Amino acid sequence: MMQAVRRVGLMQGVSEPLIEEVPVALVYDGVTQAVMMATPVDLEDFLRGFALTEGIVPATETLSDIEILSRPRGLEVRAWLPAAASGAFRDRRRAMAGPVGCGLCGIDSLSQALREVPSRPLRPVMTLQAAAKALDVLREGQVLQDETRACHAAGLWKAGALVLLREDVGRHNAVDKLVGAALAAGHAPEGCAIVMTSRISVDLVQKAAMFGAAALVSPSAPTGLAVEEARRAGVQLIARARHAPEGRADYTAL
Repeated sequence: MMQAVRRVGLMQGVSEPLIEEVPVALVYDGVTQAVMMATPVDLEDFLRGFALTEGIVPATETLSDIEILSRPRGLEVRAWLPAAASGAFRDRRRAMAGPVGCGLCGIDSLSQALREVPSRPLRPVMTLQAAAKALDVLREGQVLQDETRACHAAGLWKAGALVLLREDVGRHNAVDKLVGAALAAGHAPEGCAIVMTSRISVDLVQKAAMFGAAALVSPSAPTGLAVEEARRAGVQLIARARHAPEGRADYTAL
C-alpha cells in the first residue's frame, strides 16, 4: 500500500516530506462512480463516507467486502452495495474523474448540482467560543499537515471534544473520510459538528447535511450559496470563527 508522505530530494542532499496525491477510483458493484485525486490513507473510510454523502447508500445500510487494489497508475477501492441501494445505483450509474477541488463528482446535470438534502430544524450546538476552540484542537491533531504543510483536515466535534480526525490533500475527501470513519465507529451525527480547515462551499454543506451533522465550522468565509443551503438544511454554519466579532461568524444566525 502507498504511503501518505514521500521524501523528495532537493539541492545539496536535502530532502523534504511531501504529501502524496494519487488517483483513487471509488467502485461500487463493479462500477466506477468517481476517480478522485486523494491521499492514499483511510481509503475504506473514504469509500464508505462518499457512499453516504453522495446519496448512494443511506446511513442505515452498510457496504460489504471492501477491498483496496493497487493498479499501475493508482488505487481502486471496491465494495458491494446492499440490495436496497444496488438497484437505484444501477439506474444512476456513471463514471467521471474529479480534480482535488471538485466536490460534485458523478453528476451530469445542473439540477443534480443543487440536489435535495435532508432538511432539519436548526438547533445551534456551537458558540463562537466553542467553534474557535474546536479549530485549535483540530489544528493540534493534524499530523500530516505538521509534516507536509499541504493537507486539509476534517474533525468530528462531539460533547466538547474532538472524537475523530481525518486528513487528505483534498478538502472534500477529508470530509468523506471523516464521515466514513464515524459510520464505522458508530458515532451518531446528532448534536455533532464537522470542523474543517478549508473554506465552506455548497457541496460541503450538502455532505454535512447528508451525514446529519448539526453544525459545520471553518476558519474561512463561506460562499453565499453555502449559507443559503445551510439555512435550508438546518445546519448551523460557523465560518471565520477565529478573530471574528460576535455575530459576524455564525452565518445561520444572521
